[in-house]
Amino acid sequence: MSDSMSEPPPRTSARLPLEWIAASLKRERARTGLSLSELAKRAGIAKSTLSQLEAASGNPNVETLWALAVALGVPFSALVEPPAPQVQVIRASEGPEVASEQANYVATLLSASPPGARRDIYRLRAEPGAARMSDPHIPGTVEHLIVGSGRMKAGPAGQEAELAPGDYMTYRGDVAHSYEALEPGTTFVLVMQHT
Repeated sequence: MSDSMSEPPPRTSARLPLEWIAASLKRERARTGLSLSELAKRAGIAKSTLSQLEAASGNPNVETLWALAVALGVPFSALVEPPAPQVQVIRASEGPEVASEQANYVATLLSASPPGARRDIYRLRAEPGAARMSDPHIPGTVEHLIVGSGRMKAGPAGQEAELAPGDYMTYRGDVAHSYEALEPGTTFVLVMQHT
């Protein structure tokens, strides 16, 4: 923890610890009673990939973790959230990051849903190039997006809109949707609400 009198920590990029993912996957798989084979089949991934993730090895990406979350019927954050301290400060260049294989797109979980609430908050950055295509999330998911810098195109397939700094958009997250940076240095905040 740092206080206002101490210097901020060095600006480094945090990778998501594999131990968090492994423990979360084991916990959620046990909760659902699914075998390794059945969960891998439902998520559309190789059984060996799931086995590696549960052994805290491998290199998980956004797509694999989203597929597992949907197959388990839990929010994405349930698989990646760290144990939370009582007071938490996440500086602009810190936080657990998960990168996409499809696009230059990195998600940083800022706040997972506390008990009784069902929402997650992410800070994201993206660069022009390939769009980040997202499969539908768990039923009832609604996304709220606010652009901080740059320009982007986002939304459900066929209903995408171009957004500039300060623009807000909301849409169903339980249908296929995408995010695409139109300018270098595009950043946005995404709130995922699960009903």
